[in-house]
Amino acid sequence: MMISLMFLCPLLPAFLTLLFPSVSLALSHKDVARNRRQVFGDISAKVLVISTLPPSSVHALTPEEASKAYDNYASTYDELDGGKASDILGIDEARANLFGQARGAVLEIGCGTGLNLAKYDLSKVTSLTLLDVSEGMLQEARNRASSLRLPEDLSLRFIQGDATSELVQTFGKESFDTVVDSFSFCVMGTQGVKECLEQMSQVVKPKAKGGQILLLENTRSSNLLLGLYQDATADAAASIGGKGCVYNQNVSKMIESIRGLQIVREDLYAAGIFRSYMCQVDVATIV
Repeated sequence: MMISLMFLCPLLPAFLTLLFPSVSLALSHKDVARNRRQVFGDISAKVLVISTLPPSSVHALTPEEASKAYDNYASTYDELDGGKASDILGIDEARANLFGQARGAVLEIGCGTGLNLAKYDLSKVTSLTLLDVSEGMLQEARNRASSLRLPEDLSLRFIQGDATSELVQTFGKESFDTVVDSFSFCVMGTQGVKECLEQMSQVVKPKAKGGQILLLENTRSSNLLLGLYQDATADAAASIGGKGCVYNQNVSKMIESIRGLQIVREDLYAAGIFRSYMCQVDVATIV
C-alpha cells in the first residue's frame, strides 16, 4: 500500500508548524524546493529531546485484517495520499526517481491503487505484475491502468496475494528482474517485513543476472527531534490515524538481516522519515 507520512500521523504538520513557522510558509509557497530546504534546515537547527522511547514495531496487521481494512479504504484512498505535503516532502519525486529504474519483468507488491503506474519508464519494462492483499485496492489499480495510455504490448497482471508468504509459491524462484514496494512494510510488523524480504529475495533474479529490489519506505528519521517524535507517537499514529502503519522502523537493519541481500544504494528524503533503497541478492555471500 502507498501511505503518505502526513496522513500516517495527522499531528505532525501541526507539531512542526508550532515549533517551526517556516513549515506553514513552505506548505503554501510555490517555490517547493527552496522551502523544503528551509523547513528541514530549521528543524535541524532546533533539535529538542522530547522522548527516550525506543522505536516501536508492535503493531502489525494480519493479511486478513489488511485485506479487510484496505478494501474499506480503497475508494477514497487517493484522497488521503499525496497533495501539497507529499510534494513538499519529496514523495512524488522519490517515486519517480526510484521506480523509473525498474526494468524487465517487474513485480510490485502492495500496489494499492496503482499510484506508481505513472512513475515507471515502461520502455524498459517487459511485463508488470501488480500484487496486493486487498481486492478492493486491486480494482482501483485496474481502473487507474485503464485510464492511462499504457503500451499495448505490455503484459499487465493483477494478483491478490500475501507478500509475506505467497510470492515463491505463486511465481517461483528468480522470476523477476525487478521487485518493487512502496510504503507497505510499516503495516507488516518486524517479523512480517523480514518474511516479505525473504520472499522478495527468492523471486528476484540474483545480482549476477541483474536482478534488483527497489524499496520506498517509512523509516525513523535521521533528525534527532523528528526521530524522537516518531518514537513518542508511533503507537498512537498506527492506532488512530495511520491505518496500522508503524512509521519509525529501522528498515536498513531489517534488510541487512536477510542473508545475501545487500543495500546497493540508500537515499534519505525529508530528514529520513522515508528512504529509498536499491538492493540486490548476492548468492556468493549466502553460506
